[in-house]
Amino acid sequence: MTVKLDEIRKEHGLPAIAVAAVRHGKVIVNAATGVRKLGSDETVTTDDQWHLGSCTKSMTATVAAMLVDEGRISWHSTVAEIFPELKESMNSMWRAVTLEQLLTHRSGAPAHPPADLWADALDQKGTPTEQRLAMTRGLVCRAPEEPRGKKFIYSDVGYGIAGAMLERVTGEAWEDLLRERIFEPLGMTSAGFGAPATPGKVDQPWGHLGEIGELRPVPPGPLADNPPAIGPAATVHASMVDFARYADWHADWHRAEPRLLTEETFNHLHRCLPGQEYALGWLVEERDWAGGDALWHTGSNAMFYAVMWVAPDREATFVAATNAAYSEASEGCNDAIIALIRHVLGKY
Repeated sequence: MTVKLDEIRKEHGLPAIAVAAVRHGKVIVNAATGVRKLGSDETVTTDDQWHLGSCTKSMTATVAAMLVDEGRISWHSTVAEIFPELKESMNSMWRAVTLEQLLTHRSGAPAHPPADLWADALDQKGTPTEQRLAMTRGLVCRAPEEPRGKKFIYSDVGYGIAGAMLERVTGEAWEDLLRERIFEPLGMTSAGFGAPATPGKVDQPWGHLGEIGELRPVPPGPLADNPPAIGPAATVHASMVDFARYADWHADWHRAEPRLLTEETFNHLHRCLPGQEYALGWLVEERDWAGGDALWHTGSNAMFYAVMWVAPDREATFVAATNAAYSEASEGCNDAIIALIRHVLGKY
């Protein structure tokens, strides 16, 4: 698999690429090839950490599901209920927006944040929790992009609001909620937030900006990732094995250990509304090679690209990531996933 992976990396001009696969609950593929940073001799390893981008969304939805099971919040809890101090200044169209609508991209939250709020987010003033509340406050005083429930609008800031709601009902930072409720129970010792590498070091993959032939490495630090204001949408990093184990945990409630959710709530996470393909942090589509429905998502912070596929009926999970995000990055990761599926299942 490593030889094939390197062929894919070279074909698409990627600095590095990594993959992992789980079958019947066991890691059966873990491979990586390439360099951590263009211009450096540091090669990637199978223990390296990769930015997962919007694959973070399913983690935020999973923590929300745990809190729903505990009765600390409801799928139908509204923005106005959770932030009563904002109700008077809130645009009336936001008041009845629910947690579930935010997590399924049906809240009317904008696809792109207003320029002034994004500039404030990039300044990263205050704690991450304070930054998310500031973004929430700025958004809900303006009209949403569409009325709630009317249209699918993929929104990172919508997930930021959802994360702020979870913080309000628990009194804990979203980052701490993920550590305590997902990373630690699932043994994801490599998982963290932001750019994986240490500032000033090439101890993990660096992200790269630009197109093929013009890629430039981005030094790790606050500007090497999305701001915390949208952290619940897209700021987690992890090794490929931890990424795969996390994704595989979602394959089947009956073998999801530890049992962190009730069966009803677990299944609710992966259930789409009629005529829709997006559940809560997951896309759900039928695939022949999966023997039925497959769960999947992609992620990018414009410097890394990651993808995860889960085939519950095959008891198989496949993940891939690269430290670039131009068009060839998604194509390279897709080719790697196809090669994994053929290697593991003998079909595609």
